[in-house]
Amino acid sequence: MLSPLPMRDGVGATRLHLPMSGVWPTVADYMIERFFHLEPEQVYERFDLGEIVARDGRPLARDTPLGVEEFIWYYRKPPVETEIPFAVEVLHQDADLLVVDKPHFLPTTPGGKYLQNSALVRLRNLLDIPDLAPIHRLDRATAGLLMFSTRPQSRGPYQLMLQNRQVEKVYEAVSAVPEGWDPAAPTLRGQSFPLVYRNHIRKDRGELLVQVDDVREPNAETLIELIGSDDRVVHTLLRPHTGKMHQLRVHLAALGIGILNDPFYPRLRGELPDDHARPLQLLARELRFIDPISGEERVFTTARSLQDAPVSGA
Repeated sequence: MLSPLPMRDGVGATRLHLPMSGVWPTVADYMIERFFHLEPEQVYERFDLGEIVARDGRPLARDTPLGVEEFIWYYRKPPVETEIPFAVEVLHQDADLLVVDKPHFLPTTPGGKYLQNSALVRLRNLLDIPDLAPIHRLDRATAGLLMFSTRPQSRGPYQLMLQNRQVEKVYEAVSAVPEGWDPAAPTLRGQSFPLVYRNHIRKDRGELLVQVDDVREPNAETLIELIGSDDRVVHTLLRPHTGKMHQLRVHLAALGIGILNDPFYPRLRGELPDDHARPLQLLARELRFIDPISGEERVFTTARSLQDAPVSGA
């Protein structure tokens, strides 16, 4: 269902589904109860300013009866945001595809306390592409390559490409040297490199962390190669075969080399302010695929690096 309101500062209007009957005489009465955290006068003021509209874009009045409209649209009041002081870099742009290098700490899409400080909204505003949409996502803490479709017609083919696992993704991670590490014959849990790790990961609704189920058939698989190590850290190359939430973070933690500065795995540290001097040491390094629209082979490589990687492990 198309919004009757245009983008505002890179953010679309919110649609609200109204009950067609009930104890509320007016649409405004329903909204006042629904959004009880707002003062009633704040809701009335938005009606008076013409900021709440019907499907045809017609502003509704504060006395519009309930049942006249099934859907309404309005702009959410933007949150007070802390500026994330890192830029997203454009690596490639054509009529269908945008590839960028995302910094640590910047979320892919708006959510929670981040709206303007998301890669999607920043890029919509910077490039004036209101139809820009992510083809896949990176965690806020993860840096590196991120792809967007630039128009609705191209979104489906690229997303289908991802769903069919037709994109080769390569990541890098840096972890603390585990106990008993032997650089002359490096192993993890008794396995030599390169090694494949598999388990079953599930995400329960309302839970911050994913859960590992050791009984069920594995649904997550990662090939792990060793780039290098020193007396402090281990630098690995990760090739995920699947794309489960937090998969790489969970797999390395399970192998005893949890990623440096990870506040979630292997132990949840609680919500702490961002420490820009200590980013998560996980980087989306390379994307390789056959473009489903142009038929060209595409290879993209990040220009970023992990600050804690061994100097010799380039």
